[in-house]
Amino acid sequence: MNQSSRGQSQLSAVAHRLTGSAQEYDFAGGTGRVSRAVRRGRPSLYTSYTADQALLNTPVKRFWFVVLLVIAVAAPFLIAADLTYLLTMAVVYAIGGIGLNLLTGYAGQVSLGHAFFLGLGAYTAAVLGGAPGNTTWGLGLDLAIVLPAAAVIPGVIGLIVAPLATRVRGLYLAVLTLGLLILGEHLFKIMTPITGGQGVGRGVAQRTLFGADLSATYAIGPVIVTPAASLYLLCLVLLVALGFAARNLMRGRYGRAFAAVRDRDIAAEVMGVNLLRTKTLAFALSSAYAGVAGALFSMLIGRIAPEQWNLFLSIDFLAVIVIGGIATISGTLIGACFVVLVPRLLEELTTVIPWITVSSGGVLNVFQLQTIVFGVLIILFITLEPRGLFGLWVRVRNYFKAWPFSY
Repeated sequence: MNQSSRGQSQLSAVAHRLTGSAQEYDFAGGTGRVSRAVRRGRPSLYTSYTADQALLNTPVKRFWFVVLLVIAVAAPFLIAADLTYLLTMAVVYAIGGIGLNLLTGYAGQVSLGHAFFLGLGAYTAAVLGGAPGNTTWGLGLDLAIVLPAAAVIPGVIGLIVAPLATRVRGLYLAVLTLGLLILGEHLFKIMTPITGGQGVGRGVAQRTLFGADLSATYAIGPVIVTPAASLYLLCLVLLVALGFAARNLMRGRYGRAFAAVRDRDIAAEVMGVNLLRTKTLAFALSSAYAGVAGALFSMLIGRIAPEQWNLFLSIDFLAVIVIGGIATISGTLIGACFVVLVPRLLEELTTVIPWITVSSGGVLNVFQLQTIVFGVLIILFITLEPRGLFGLWVRVRNYFKAWPFSY
């Protein structure tokens, strides 16, 4: 028996002792079977690389995914209309946040121009799916055509801009994307047939999907599906699909290339990673996600104006990924809920704290307080916990998993 065969047999013997009933474990091929009795109570026991890298790789994750999905689907039928609006806004922010996380969190390319691509998606949807006006264009197409187009056109623009952005990095890249945002805001103001012009705006895409009018109320048995619930469910389906697509992409070779470029681009290039292709792909994907989010955002608010796609909107999405957690899909979902729901909680403070008002007149209004809170949280999370709220959750979970040896 040669040395390689002897080592293989020793590894098989070790595996048999560890699992109790492992049979013909193939270390070279990464396959093998471990009985259910041995795996019970050991959710972190993986017997293959595929199982370790699965999207929902533990029973606990699968259980909570199903529970949260059921709650999310049932939510619009159980809560008030204004809360449904906030939930829909959170879902839209989550889609846009996932796109920004692909670029900034996974690939390490700082961008302040996310609002520009949101605007591109919104106006693509408005032109293709909206009704024509006296001064604006509109084709009145179905959302089945409009939403893919709202992803493709910003994605192509991102593909065109990416080679310029890949020549710089860090602070220079942030300034470049800020310039792109300023240029885009100016173009939105002067392209009246598309945007309606400065201070006027235009209507948005009609809510017609596969011929069904989503702006009507439907009765499915005892369940009443309102227009707000229809739009929320449409956004939720897109969030689940795009979230899984992003997570699936990041666990493969493209995700590893993104991480290598983020951590050290020179070392990544030495190892064979094509920097231009990797950064261009990150920009295109991020722009496409932003386009879909912009289209849904426009349909949610009902009317859009060129002034909306500004730096403050980009900072909101930056807050989503910084507060929620850089380079995590789960953190993006948490951050989106936090950024959207906190202003509502701050509004509630106006009833108990007299110097906080909804409009001007007090020491602080809600918008000013929201800006201060987000600014302070961004500083704190960047300096103390770069993985955001998701990182805090991981710390708490690991503490109780290791208790009473949590040190």
